[in-house]
Amino acid sequence: MPYKHVFLSLFILAGSFTVQGQVDADKLGAWYMYFFNHDFKKDSRWGFQGDIQLRNWNFGGDLEQLLLRGGATFSPTNADVKFTLGYGNITTGAYGDNNSTVSESRIYQEALFPVKFGDRFYSNHRFRYEQRFVENQNFRTRYRYNFFLNVALNKKAMEKGTIYLALYNELFINGERNIGKGIDVELFDRNRFYGAFGYVVKKGMKVQAGLMRQTTNGWSKNQLQLSFHHTF
Repeated sequence: MPYKHVFLSLFILAGSFTVQGQVDADKLGAWYMYFFNHDFKKDSRWGFQGDIQLRNWNFGGDLEQLLLRGGATFSPTNADVKFTLGYGNITTGAYGDNNSTVSESRIYQEALFPVKFGDRFYSNHRFRYEQRFVENQNFRTRYRYNFFLNVALNKKAMEKGTIYLALYNELFINGERNIGKGIDVELFDRNRFYGAFGYVVKKGMKVQAGLMRQTTNGWSKNQLQLSFHHTF
């Protein structure tokens, strides 16, 4: 597989939409995240996964989002894919001194396809479909595609002590344009491009620290991301 084409595609997607708005694009935000995944028993096809994320417009105190999400997972026999049906509760804060918030309940379905190529390259394709119940808005849906790529640096396998490069690019597309009260949104919702270094603490535990560039139709902004990934 031409690796240079993969990296080029990621950078093109990341830079496709750059629009400035009222959000201070020069102020670095911070996201603190915990991801978990569990199979009910060894070799079980059923399990659960989810994440808890505290997102700030700055390093702390100016809430962007508090996201609580989790779902049941199913992995078919003889198929390298994992399906999830889940629910998320999201509280979104306004930028700056405005302390108002908007609540959202979200149902989602996703399919995750892991693909390993070469000795050190570990990728995942994630397709997610969301049904969104946002406060004071019409019912909304959204389509998301995320390409993840982890590159082991000091070892070939993702094992204890491995340092790795983590990249992803996620594109969000709105399913409906009219969200109520005469307000229309664009089909393009946002794009997220992320680069980080990760470390495998031990089997089932990884930590990552990196930078994510999020771009919407109104603004583009960088967020520091610190995450803990836990499989148990």
